[in-house]
Amino acid sequence: MNEENFYQFSTLTVIALLLAFYGGTYLLTLLIKKKKENTDAFMVSNHQIGFGLGAASMTATWIWAASFYGAATSGYTYGISGPLHYGLWGALMILFIYPFGRRFRKLAPNAHTLGELIHARHGASSQLILASSNILGSIISLMVNFTASGALVSVLSPLSFQAGVVIAGVGVLSYTLWSGFRASVLTDFAQLMAMMAVAILIIPAVMFALGGPQTLSDGMSLLTPEQANLFSMDAILNQGAPFFVAVLAYAIGNQTISQRLFAVREDHIKPTFITATIGYGAIVIGLGMIGLMALMTGMEPIGGDMNNLIPQMVSMYLSPVFIGLFFILVIGSLSSTADSDLSAMSAIVMADVYGKNIAKNKPDPTKKLFIGRLTMIVATLIGVILASFSMDILIMLVFVGALWGAIVFPVIASCFWDRVTNTAFTSAVIAGLVMFCIARFELVPMVSVVAGLFELLAAVGGGVVLGLMAFGFCGRRGGVIVGALSAIVLAYFSIGFLREYTVLLASLMAYGVSTLVCVAVSLMSSSKFDFSQIDQKVINYDPAKPAAQR
Repeated sequence: MNEENFYQFSTLTVIALLLAFYGGTYLLTLLIKKKKENTDAFMVSNHQIGFGLGAASMTATWIWAASFYGAATSGYTYGISGPLHYGLWGALMILFIYPFGRRFRKLAPNAHTLGELIHARHGASSQLILASSNILGSIISLMVNFTASGALVSVLSPLSFQAGVVIAGVGVLSYTLWSGFRASVLTDFAQLMAMMAVAILIIPAVMFALGGPQTLSDGMSLLTPEQANLFSMDAILNQGAPFFVAVLAYAIGNQTISQRLFAVREDHIKPTFITATIGYGAIVIGLGMIGLMALMTGMEPIGGDMNNLIPQMVSMYLSPVFIGLFFILVIGSLSSTADSDLSAMSAIVMADVYGKNIAKNKPDPTKKLFIGRLTMIVATLIGVILASFSMDILIMLVFVGALWGAIVFPVIASCFWDRVTNTAFTSAVIAGLVMFCIARFELVPMVSVVAGLFELLAAVGGGVVLGLMAFGFCGRRGGVIVGALSAIVLAYFSIGFLREYTVLLASLMAYGVSTLVCVAVSLMSSSKFDFSQIDQKVINYDPAKPAAQR
């Protein structure tokens, strides 16, 4: 079946849907628009976001365009276990942020970015490394979301891919530009409610349009043995494990997540993250099943582009009303994350670049807000340009997550261990990134002794990932025991085997190398840091404003 067989809206209908969504969202933000904006409110809502808004915003931000397209690609590529690997690990990583998030808030209750905490702990170089990685990640996230918009618009309307990209960019910028993070949180709540309502309707509608459970049962014959296996090793090694490692890095390194951590009232952190964990897992695993259904019906994506899977399924099998609802569902999901990326980047440039390094903690509020808004405009422009290249979403996700993997251990260790120095932090991140790139792009032959060494370093990385998780929930002793035992077991199984799975090998190496370098360099120093200094150095920029302002 070719592209002409798919249902398409008229140009006028699609423009009307987009105007209704973005126009309604813009009008919603007018409720909180202020003539004289507060810089702390613009960045973190004065640290006073409640449980309901916080949980909804966290869930909506985590459920982005990639949650649709990536989960569907996983289901289509790896079969039954694909959506589970995508949704379950993503959900658990939201929960994983919680124990370390409490420590971040305790050390720096007035922080706007994680970079401010690292600046107080180590200084400008470490802070700028973290800020730069966050800006890179957020720009790529913007690109991914705008790419999803382009794919959606091009399949469901006569408009071009580029038109869909530009409309999404302008639409998101229009309602985020004035009120920043407060606008993002408020619209996240409305967008999540709409996403949940539509998802509950769309997923069973697609299944019954295909013929119901019996048709899917018959489609099992089209699956390979690996795709039909709930515990497929192919899915675990090529999708589950790399994504698990990547999303762990997102949890610690992504400013959109830490921004919400610093914005939620401290006594609401635990229920906020638990609720977001459950909400994300349920919605995304369900959406991933659409990709599995496509596989079971033998459908081929248009032009071999996996980003077209969900739009194709909906346009082929559902009525125009459901297609319209689906259209709003995806636009809402990508917008909720895109506005978070804009808010995150503006906060980084306002606090980390201008506030700390240029204004030296004495910023001009008017100039600071101007810089934040200018950052949003420039970031949107860059995201739109990059999205026009239509890159593969899943590959970009794993790549960025692995890059952030080099930062995870140095950041966490810096917040718990007083021996970590600025030199240890910086050298660990650089070493992790260099080794990741060497392994990921196979810059040296992956054979004999070199391959064995890389596999041992990756085993250490695997132990670090599992050890950090155990440390977060079970304490230092539990983390060390789990990490050490895991590394030993993984080393036994990795030698001669892991070199065949380059993405996973490189991702784990980023963790392993950065950890080893961070620990070694830290042990060479006898100085100890006083953690009480952090709270004194990280300040609110509008101390005169009432604390309850949102």
